[in-house]
Amino acid sequence: MNVTTVRRFWKKSAAVVLLGVMMTVSACANNEKTPASTSTSTEKEIKVTTTVGMITDIVENVGSTHVKVTGLMNAGVDPHLYKASQGDIKKLDDAQIIFYNGLHLEGKMVEILEKMGKQKPTVAVSDKIDRKALRSGAEMETEYDPHIWFNVKHWMKATEQVRDSLSELDPAHKEDYKNNAAAYLVKLQELDRYATEQIALIPEASRVLVTAHDAFGYFGDAYHIQVKGLQGISTASEYGSKDVSQLRDFLVEKKVKAVFVESSVPKKSIEAVIQGAKEKGHQIQIGGELFSDAMGKTGTPEGTYVGMVRHNVDTIVNALK
Repeated sequence: MNVTTVRRFWKKSAAVVLLGVMMTVSACANNEKTPASTSTSTEKEIKVTTTVGMITDIVENVGSTHVKVTGLMNAGVDPHLYKASQGDIKKLDDAQIIFYNGLHLEGKMVEILEKMGKQKPTVAVSDKIDRKALRSGAEMETEYDPHIWFNVKHWMKATEQVRDSLSELDPAHKEDYKNNAAAYLVKLQELDRYATEQIALIPEASRVLVTAHDAFGYFGDAYHIQVKGLQGISTASEYGSKDVSQLRDFLVEKKVKAVFVESSVPKKSIEAVIQGAKEKGHQIQIGGELFSDAMGKTGTPEGTYVGMVRHNVDTIVNALK
């Protein structure tokens, strides 16, 4: 091998070694960057699972960027009849904290929620509400009426419950939860005033709200409107011909001009009452669709708690005023 050949050999060898070193350094650099690039803010978010959409809305407002919320029940879903799927069980298992309504709203999920409560914080948002302020009575299928969100002041207590529970779980962001809750509570105060002022526009004799099931009792008590439902407080209860005839006679006697359907309850029940009144010579129209046990679709005004309540108030006032 001559001198020229030797020089070429060493030049090639040096180039190969240099390339190898560069690749090694690059790989090390990439490995060092990997944790930073994959350690996004989502990994630090508190995983929350909720049952009904109204609670999801509270958690999103109070938790903001510190939480990742998964709701089990979508628009139009009846929580009284809802049964958890295997996918739901996984969502509950994956959560760091669970929020549900309580008061037997999620009647078919009681055992699952009790089991989860032994493993992680599982919070009923109704817990902060004084039991003396809840609707109860022998005619109800459960000890208390669970539809607490229809009195906005009750829902403010539910918001405080979410705030306190998130603060206890994640004290590092306690001030953020406090400030977010305060801002949301201001919106709820405005909503409460709006509902009071608008319902007062309906002539007193016409303030009769008739729906498919007795979900609006708290609404009636808070905003001074008489409420009648064909079914009881739970849609799991059956209604019969006697219930239809009694409500029909009430509508005819009071000359009620409009009744309302609900987004999460089949229309056929209330349509039977309308037909019965028609046969008695009294015409009744459907005043519109109300959101009772579920909010509207995500991305719509009714897909938020505030938007849902405002929609209900406006629909009721427009039909009865």
